[in-house]
Amino acid sequence: MSEAPHQQLERLLAIMARLRDPADGCDWDRQQTFETIAPYTIEEAYEVADAIARRDLEALRDELGDLLLQVVFHARLAEEAGVFAFDDVAQAISAKLEARHPHIFGSDVALMDQTARWETIKAAERDARGATSALDGVAIALPALVRAEKLQKRAARVGFDWPDSDGPRAKVLEELDELEAASSADEQILEAGDLLFSVVNLLRAKGIAPEDALRASNAKFERRFQAMEQLAKVEEADFANLDIDSQERLWQAVKASERGKTT
Repeated sequence: MSEAPHQQLERLLAIMARLRDPADGCDWDRQQTFETIAPYTIEEAYEVADAIARRDLEALRDELGDLLLQVVFHARLAEEAGVFAFDDVAQAISAKLEARHPHIFGSDVALMDQTARWETIKAAERDARGATSALDGVAIALPALVRAEKLQKRAARVGFDWPDSDGPRAKVLEELDELEAASSADEQILEAGDLLFSVVNLLRAKGIAPEDALRASNAKFERRFQAMEQLAKVEEADFANLDIDSQERLWQAVKASERGKTT
């Protein structure tokens, strides 16, 4: 690569400024706001994660570029509003990283668990921002499953947690009963949410990341369902027109086949 990395970044910033030019820019880019761009930012982050999950490093390069574009776009909007610019974003994260790693960039060389150190520093940062609750700062826009886990971890830091997995397990069973007893649609939604929240708590007590667990189950279901469809084709049957017993037979055949491959 002939150009220095900072030159490519400057090129990207210049392109974004040109796209946002009030007179000669792109009509679509000029119409965008923080709110309209936010969904794309979230989507690009997921596409980065997808490329990593597929171990596709070429795609990862492209997706990271798309994600960087989102950062540049938001920074440009802020600069136009006179709030901050891209350099301020870079300066802020650089300062944060240095502050959160005093054992690397400062004089604090005491042997301390890195996770504990990190959480202590982040807690101090939240206090400095005027936090009034242990739950302050857990982003609302996070996927609900991830946010539930983060809320529970925050509560656990101040002692609001079960001592073992027995309590969460009992809570899951309790919430199942309450969901069955719910009579109205509103009650069912609330009780269903309580059930999911309790399942997250149970998995957390067992040291299992709920998002990872559900992602793995999604992948397994997708793999098995597609295998059922293929089996139906081999049998010259239309999967959609099979009765539930026939579909279950195919499901069990796929599961048996997978078990055979692991032995």
